[in-house]
Amino acid sequence: MKRTLYIFSDGEIKRKGNTIYFESSEGKKYVPIENTQEILIFGEVSLNKRLLEFLNENEIVVHFFNYYGFYIGSFYPREHLNSGYMILKQAEHYLDTTKRLRLAKKFVWGAVKNIIKVLEYYIARGKPLHEIVERIANLEPSISIANSVENLMAIEGNIRDHYYDSFNIIIENENFTFEGRTRKPPKNMINALISFSNSLVYVVCLSEIYHTHLDPRIGFLHSTNMRRFTLNLDVAEIFKPIIGDRLIFSVINKGIIKPSHFEEKLNGIVLNEKGKQLFVQEFDERLKTTIKHRKLGRHVSYRELIRLELYKLQKHLIGEEEYTPFVAWW
Repeated sequence: MKRTLYIFSDGEIKRKGNTIYFESSEGKKYVPIENTQEILIFGEVSLNKRLLEFLNENEIVVHFFNYYGFYIGSFYPREHLNSGYMILKQAEHYLDTTKRLRLAKKFVWGAVKNIIKVLEYYIARGKPLHEIVERIANLEPSISIANSVENLMAIEGNIRDHYYDSFNIIIENENFTFEGRTRKPPKNMINALISFSNSLVYVVCLSEIYHTHLDPRIGFLHSTNMRRFTLNLDVAEIFKPIIGDRLIFSVINKGIIKPSHFEEKLNGIVLNEKGKQLFVQEFDERLKTTIKHRKLGRHVSYRELIRLELYKLQKHLIGEEEYTPFVAWW
């Protein structure tokens, strides 16, 4: 089974024979290329063109994060499954405002349904979240009547504001209080976790897109503009609540992530190196966790759920089957 290689230490990464070789002050490590799915680099790492050629040949995506844990970019190998037909279909659905809005609504609708699933999960565990669910449910019909993507994103923003009201109720930890969403930089520990978690979901979606015929540059909810990738942001909307947010609640409530795992930087709060390592470790485990898929009748991992979502999107674009976003049932 292929694995994700996470690099937190400073050092040098290069090709050695047919393996990925990483050397740091902590030692040397050889990673078989055939066992590597993607690489996430958090440390200060030097590399050379020979390694990039090697990764390109073996179709391995590399994602880079800066010292503070903020995503800065990806090495996206030459697309091996590139399909001119699919690019045309993506562009056609983007340029046709009716088709684009129809797809954008589906991403938001899927995200909202999964947000409600998360809240219902905690209601079943005694958390008083009924009012917040009702507020979100009241806004949900607005999705279908949104007349533009901008209008749709405003509705989605309002729904998320209500959703964030639930965080203090779910967490109930005076060390981790949520006082509104802040970014660049996050102003408190919860915001630091949300930003870091969202970045991880974005890059996993991007890695999965690489293994399909889809072009990551053409999204539908997020405008295809000067940003290089947008489709991964669209798909991530569906999975952020059930992968990232649930994990945030879990690592705080279980005491895995503590205030000592944060530091003040850039006039804000970010995870320190230990905090990033702990969160990434739990995130990786979450991606490997399997659930019994109702339609397929077999166990699939969270990561595979993302890939399956992309396949559904492909079918929609070529007119084979109407896209229906994934909604958790647990």
